[in-house]
Amino acid sequence: MKEFKHFKKVSDYHKLAHISPPEHPLISLVDYSKVKYQSDVDDLKWRQDYYTIGLKRNVAHKFFYGQQEYDFDQGLMTFIAPNQVMSLGSNPNIKNNKPSGCLLLVHPDFLWNSNLAKQIKNYAFFGYTINEALFLSKKEELMIMDLLNTIKREYESNIDKFSQKIVISQLELLLNYAERFYERQFITRNISNHLILNNLEKILSDYFKDKNAIEKGLPTVLWVANSLNLSSNYLSSMLKLLTGQSTQQHIHNKLIEEAKDQLSTTLLSVSQIAYSLGFEHPASFTKFFKNKTEMSPLGFRKSFN
Repeated sequence: MKEFKHFKKVSDYHKLAHISPPEHPLISLVDYSKVKYQSDVDDLKWRQDYYTIGLKRNVAHKFFYGQQEYDFDQGLMTFIAPNQVMSLGSNPNIKNNKPSGCLLLVHPDFLWNSNLAKQIKNYAFFGYTINEALFLSKKEELMIMDLLNTIKREYESNIDKFSQKIVISQLELLLNYAERFYERQFITRNISNHLILNNLEKILSDYFKDKNAIEKGLPTVLWVANSLNLSSNYLSSMLKLLTGQSTQQHIHNKLIEEAKDQLSTTLLSVSQIAYSLGFEHPASFTKFFKNKTEMSPLGFRKSFN
């Protein structure tokens, strides 16, 4: 069983990586080529209290985050929020590696009393899993590295009343660029994303065909995302860009579609239809249907006939 540790400070990661202490206690840009994990690091799990923004390649460890794993043998960016559980494992794909890239560690206390302290939670990619990392073009990578180095120069310079504001503004700019680059990734991966749309349609159709829907209840966003092997944040971000609708809206659309089909092609009662779709109470189904269509289920059935 892996040893579990709690990394409360940015300096805790520096100790794990066997690098010199951070210049600033709340923020640090780590040169990944200098990171030297101990040989027993594979036996460790940890939870950290700070944000991590990574840009790494050719790393000799698999990175485990939640239930996902990723090999950093290509250049990509990852965004990890506080309180996530992580661990490392050997990466057999890398031999005679020369790791490169960097890690930006930012403790939430550094953002205190700034707009970003609240807004950072709105950047959905901090909830994406590792297999949904951001792949950068050379031009994009240079832009990100320039911002990271600007942040480093500023927090390492003489601290004054403007330092925190300048670093936070650069960090916010970096996050906004990442948001733009993720949107580009959704578009350029159009084929795979449309396959996800097709699979979404299929799993929802299969769900409502299941005679045990009453025991399972209504499908949730988390269940749909897990069925597609995606995080709920990534799936909703992708769907909003491609279709303008969230995962929840897709579920609701499918529910209405199935309800209309049963109301117009069967003699099942409204209560039977409600239970078959996973509603616990027929009244909840009637309210939901009326809210979405401005008609009651019986009113729809009469108008259809």
